[in-house]
Amino acid sequence: MEKNKTSRQTEVIKRVLVELRPYGKHMLASLVCAVFTVWFTLLIPVLTGQAIDCMVGSGDIRVDALVMILKRMAVVVAGTFFFQWAMNRINNYITYHITRDMRRKAFDQMLVMPIREIDSHSHGDYMSRIATDADVFSDGLLMGFTQLFTGVLTIFGTVFFMVRLSLPIALVVIILTPVSLLVAKFVASRTYAMFQLQAKHRGVQTAYADEMIANQQVVSVFSYNEKAKEVFGELNDQLADSSLKATFYSSLTNPSTRFVNSLIYSGVGVAGALLAIAGGITVGGLTSFLGYASQYSKPFNEISGVVTELQNAIACAARIFEIIDAEPVEENDTNRLEDVKGQITFEDVAFSYEPSKPLIEHLNLRVMPGQRIAIVGPTGSGKTTLINLLMRFYDTTGGRILIDGVDIRTVPRTNLREQFGMVLQETWLKEGTIRQNLLFANPNATEQEMIRAAKTSHAHEFIKRLPKGYDTYIKGDDGNLSQGEKQLLCITRLMLALPPMLILDEATSSIDTRTEMKIQAAFATMMEGRTTFVVAHRLSTIREADVILYMQNGKVMEQGNHEELLQMNGYYAKLYRSQFALEK
Repeated sequence: MEKNKTSRQTEVIKRVLVELRPYGKHMLASLVCAVFTVWFTLLIPVLTGQAIDCMVGSGDIRVDALVMILKRMAVVVAGTFFFQWAMNRINNYITYHITRDMRRKAFDQMLVMPIREIDSHSHGDYMSRIATDADVFSDGLLMGFTQLFTGVLTIFGTVFFMVRLSLPIALVVIILTPVSLLVAKFVASRTYAMFQLQAKHRGVQTAYADEMIANQQVVSVFSYNEKAKEVFGELNDQLADSSLKATFYSSLTNPSTRFVNSLIYSGVGVAGALLAIAGGITVGGLTSFLGYASQYSKPFNEISGVVTELQNAIACAARIFEIIDAEPVEENDTNRLEDVKGQITFEDVAFSYEPSKPLIEHLNLRVMPGQRIAIVGPTGSGKTTLINLLMRFYDTTGGRILIDGVDIRTVPRTNLREQFGMVLQETWLKEGTIRQNLLFANPNATEQEMIRAAKTSHAHEFIKRLPKGYDTYIKGDDGNLSQGEKQLLCITRLMLALPPMLILDEATSSIDTRTEMKIQAAFATMMEGRTTFVVAHRLSTIREADVILYMQNGKVMEQGNHEELLQMNGYYAKLYRSQFALEK
């Protein structure tokens, strides 16, 4: 188990290094700035020791030499400031650009991932990975760049200067150093799993909070508020517990290494004092050495903190890479659909969401160009699944679907979906103006075409009543628009595009009966010459369909027009009469 964790961690680190490759020049520039920063920083103790020797031991103060040393110190301090500023600026550029790149890759990958994969995970967890985990990763990476380069260089630099000042005392420091490293490694090796669990719990909590907030009305209607608080409290406790453990273990690193380094510093002080009494080193030299001993221990404390943050960053990076590495949908561009007539054939189609639970089996259907196909049946009968297969949101597990004689699996999904226009029961509007939402379907449409489509869908009147008309800014969940108004905008959007084939999935379910009658007339005009699939529960809206499919348990139980199915006196007739009786 431990080997597997180490292996996964190593793989993630390699992936991060691959992501850093385009920024090689920036990293080199950062390293050069780090070298100069450390070099100037390490000159300060030498100059300090020289200044002390100018004032101690000779009986008088050598003012000229002291002034010269102070001037050098001023130049060194200015150089340290400049190169540290430049290094931090470069490190910020690298860190936030690589985080931007990873976010973009993750988001782009989500757009080409199979719908099946997205549906199998919480959407809130995906949000947590792209937003929160990316931020945590950038914080850890920035700390790594800022402190890791300078820390390692400081260690080697201080060793060089200490050896020049006194080899015996330097050996004391170097021999005791591994103790600090072992302590840091021991603690750090146990923090990765803790931070990984913390990131997981954070994702689950974000997903639950997003779900409850997005559906607050339903939560309130069913008095689920207290239960929601209880569940969120449990998730919150889990996150707090994992965060506490991760923070506790990681926080042991710094004080542990500080304790070891303090012991080393004390040993250097005692050994140096004895050597100074014996005349083996000057007072200024001992001061410089103690300065280097202090600087030598600081990087270990900083690096231990960096290692802790990097453990967290790597755990978060692993979750982002899971999205980036997800298999995209398989594309086949053998054929393209051009000048589509709208003949659709289902040949022995089979499909199941789970292999153990077959849904659609041996489905055969032939739709002629321009026909209106209505699909009815009880909930879970496979109506929406049929649409999902037609649009290739899911692929068939058996048989094939052809459009104008072309197997849709040999056609790029983008090309396939360009041939369809959809209005779903669940409305979707993006954040922006109403104009932007309508032109989403056809960016090249003129103002007159947009207004004509809105008038046809009977959306123009309510749009003009809004504060800024077509330029009114809305959000996807804008409470100022009713569900019916949102659906009218979605219908307008479809009418503005008018592709050769249409899919209407309960397109008028949220619209009042009077408006629905007007829209049905507009739909009738729009559907002329276009193959149209209509999923409906209100059977009164599909009487004029050329073919009505009654589906049950994934199978087409009955097929025919309205009059033919009534004469068959089967499933459809029974459903229609029961609905008609309810309406009466």
